[in-house]
Amino acid sequence: MTGPQDAPAGNAAMTASRLESFSYDDDIVRKFLFATILWGFVGMLVGVVIAIQMAYPESNIAPFLTFGRLRPLHTNAVIFAFAGNAIFTGVYYSTQRLLKARMYSDGLSSVHFWGWQLIIVLAAITLPLGYTQAKEYAELEWPIDIMIAVVWVVFAINFIGTMLRRRERHLYVAIWFYLASILTVAILHIFNNLSLPAGPFKSYSLYPGVQDAFMQWWYGHNAVAFFLTTPFLGMMYYFMPKAAEGPVFSYRLSILHFWTLVFMYIWAGPHHLHYTALPEWASTVGMLFSVMLWAPSWGGMINGLLTLRGAWHKVVEDPVLKFMVLALTGYGMATFEGPMLSVKSVNALSHYTDWTIAHVHSGALTWNGFLTFGMIYWLAPRIFQTPLYSKRLMNTHLWIGTIGIVLYILSIYSAGVTQGLMWRAFDETGRLQYPDFVESVARLVPMYWVRVIGGVLYLTGVVIFAWNILKTWAARPKTYDVPVIRAAPLSKTFVPEPLRPGIDVPATAWGRFLNLTFHRRWERMPITFTVLTAVAVAVASLFEIIPTFLIKSNVPTIASVHPYTPLELSGRDVYIREGCVNCHSQMVRSLRFETERYGEYSKPGESVYEHPFLWGSRRIGPDLAREGGLKSNLWHLRHFESPREVNAKSLMPAYAHLLTQDIDFAQVQKRVDAMAMLGVPYGDAVASAADMARVQAKVIADDLAQGGGVKGLETKEVVAVIAYLQRLGKDVQGGSPSATAQGGYPATAASRGASQIATPVPAAVPPTGRGNP
Repeated sequence: MTGPQDAPAGNAAMTASRLESFSYDDDIVRKFLFATILWGFVGMLVGVVIAIQMAYPESNIAPFLTFGRLRPLHTNAVIFAFAGNAIFTGVYYSTQRLLKARMYSDGLSSVHFWGWQLIIVLAAITLPLGYTQAKEYAELEWPIDIMIAVVWVVFAINFIGTMLRRRERHLYVAIWFYLASILTVAILHIFNNLSLPAGPFKSYSLYPGVQDAFMQWWYGHNAVAFFLTTPFLGMMYYFMPKAAEGPVFSYRLSILHFWTLVFMYIWAGPHHLHYTALPEWASTVGMLFSVMLWAPSWGGMINGLLTLRGAWHKVVEDPVLKFMVLALTGYGMATFEGPMLSVKSVNALSHYTDWTIAHVHSGALTWNGFLTFGMIYWLAPRIFQTPLYSKRLMNTHLWIGTIGIVLYILSIYSAGVTQGLMWRAFDETGRLQYPDFVESVARLVPMYWVRVIGGVLYLTGVVIFAWNILKTWAARPKTYDVPVIRAAPLSKTFVPEPLRPGIDVPATAWGRFLNLTFHRRWERMPITFTVLTAVAVAVASLFEIIPTFLIKSNVPTIASVHPYTPLELSGRDVYIREGCVNCHSQMVRSLRFETERYGEYSKPGESVYEHPFLWGSRRIGPDLAREGGLKSNLWHLRHFESPREVNAKSLMPAYAHLLTQDIDFAQVQKRVDAMAMLGVPYGDAVASAADMARVQAKVIADDLAQGGGVKGLETKEVVAVIAYLQRLGKDVQGGSPSATAQGGYPATAASRGASQIATPVPAAVPPTGRGNP
């Protein structure tokens, strides 16, 4: 397979009079490049801050700078700001050269750039303020979601318009991956973020419980696939051959790599929900496709590494190639580990632990980080038209960054395995060996400090990288030379050259199939290629989504489960605002060591009124699905006020501000109305939500005053959160929910009778097929 061809020398059969002159828009590339460096530093700096907060909780110095609020800022900054701007840098540079055309519209390019930076700034403001949907990688609230969709459509129009006006008949493999990314990210973003606004920066997911969990991890897993994988593969297919000065290893392998990856990846999301309330068939399908993903993922890695055949001597001398080789190696390791973690027996150990954090970072720091660094180091001399400032600094960055990665992932892999083994350990008597969850937390602190060191080293490398590029930019010429390109003119009557019999088209049908001749035809029909890509993504998605939503037996109802009271709903919103879901799960898996620790495993019907679901993906604190009634109101109050006075080993930030901030009773009615519009049966609460919330708040405040002498809390947010926590799990524990006794719903025999679970199961004995692996 030939490598990416930039030089548009024109068709030899065309006369000079039919050629036209144009130039590439490298100004937009420079803008996105600088944005990549800026947001990369910011995102990784926030990562170091939250790593310190994990090891030293006293560093949570303000309500808007706690771990729960900064963690989504970190993930959004490194994914959508750093990696996103890196993608746009590579796409805008390579697309113009691969298609032999300037971008369709300079105006759309500028709208895309400034619109994306505005989105990032708004995210940086709103997330620390607590405006969040509590969906991993999709935390931003509905006004920003709409902006993202609009800006992404602008990008899509600009890209597809350029593709339709191309002067190169062949669509190179990088273009395939860019196109798949643009289409799929749009589909994922729109459908996962469908929500009902309940205020300027507050909304509730349209999907309840199980369906919301399914949609979130359909999105969450494929955001990794089509934002952090496929566009970077496209950039690898362009920039690695350029840096190596040779062709891509195999055209056929790139075809197999592309189509199997695009079709299989979209199925894999449910493996994030093994042993949860998601129907088992869905998580099993996700596991099967995740395991199959190993083949196409390694096909891409092999295709990239073998591109260096005959050029490995250059790797010794060229730090750019070193960055790219390490990036591909990291990609190979991560895409081997990912399928392994999807296997149920492995997932039972790894899920909710730091092992998942180590897995994500081992791929992101190498594949996304190092590939971006290598690409920009290669680009800088070309777009700034001056030699790179310092090759020595580039080598220093490489080694400091590599050491930082090793320290980070080794420490957090160790932490994750330690957590998983401690949680499931039983002693000789058959009891949990570590019944107090905080014992596992305390054991991790030394490993968290090693992670801080690794993160600081990686961030130091980013500072060196930024300095090197800025010094290169400072040496640029006063005026950039704009090369004039001559190629066939844009024309509606332009017809690509036909396939050549015996060369492009083998003589026999079997030969044509083996030569993938049909694919070469598709590559000359951009609309057909676009439609086929969209169909591959849509078909795979619908095969999982439709049964999950339409087959009622997937989510059997539980008669005793009722909506949260208005005050509990308000407390739940505070819980979401403070980012508690980043540390606590609300999902007891059907595994013996979980049911022994937390109680009866979670059922699908428990979360039918939850918008959004809060099952979580990590446990730095214990699971809360059965928290209701386990501790007194006063214990919760003291724990929020000063966690380490209650438990010296706790890593939880203090939430003393909840004792001083007032409940926004004016918003309570609006929030209840929004939930009622989503189908939650609120009954009388629709007309008197605020009054009901005040009654329940007073009951809890009076209890706190009598039990601990703490008075004047009936209007404070801490009371709402306590009401919410005391409700968790009560509907399925038998008897009436605690809300009845605390001024919530009026108690009636019909609405608050004994717990009637659809399919009663003994508390610690999972049903057949959902037991301990």
